[in-house]
Amino acid sequence: TVFNDRHFSCENCDGCVSGGFDAATSQIVLCQNNIRQQSHMNRVVAHELIHAFDHCRAHVDWFKNVKHLACSEIRAANLSGDCTLMNEIARFKFGLKGHHQTCVRDRAIRSILAVRKVSKETAEKAVDEVFDACFNDLEPFGRIPHSKADAKRAYRDFQNRDRYNANL
Repeated sequence: TVFNDRHFSCENCDGCVSGGFDAATSQIVLCQNNIRQQSHMNRVVAHELIHAFDHCRAHVDWFKNVKHLACSEIRAANLSGDCTLMNEIARFKFGLKGHHQTCVRDRAIRSILAVRKVSKETAEKAVDEVFDACFNDLEPFGRIPHSKADAKRAYRDFQNRDRYNANL
C-alpha cells in the first residue's frame, strides 16, 4: 500500500535534479524547486515509481551493482515519458530512426552519472551490457505508453491481466 505522506517527500534539491527514489526508506523525493509544470512532475513521479517497482520486484542492488542501476534507469527512461517526441523536440533533439532508443540510452547514462561517482565510460558500458534486455522489459505496463491513450490501454490491460486465466 502506498501512503502519500509516507512514500512521497517534496524537498529542495541541489542542481537540476528533479527527483529520486530512496531505496532505504522506499520513498520518492520530488524536488519542488526544480519542477515547474504538472506534466514535468507527472513524468518524474512515473520515472521514480518505476524505480520503486524495480526495487520491489527485482531486489536491485542500487549501490554496488552499476548494471542493476543501469537497467532500472533504462526502464524508467523508456516507460516514464522522458523520451516522448514532444519532450525531445523541447530539448532540440531530433531524429527519426532509432531515436527513442538513443534517447533512452542517453538519459540512462545521464541519470547514472547524476547519482553515482563513476566514469562516463563505466556508465556507458553498464548501459550497453544490459540495454536490450532492460529496454524490452515493459512491466508493469506491457507496452511503452507513448501517449495518454496508450497509458489508459496499458492500465486496462493490467486490470484484465488475470481475468482470462482465472477459470482455467
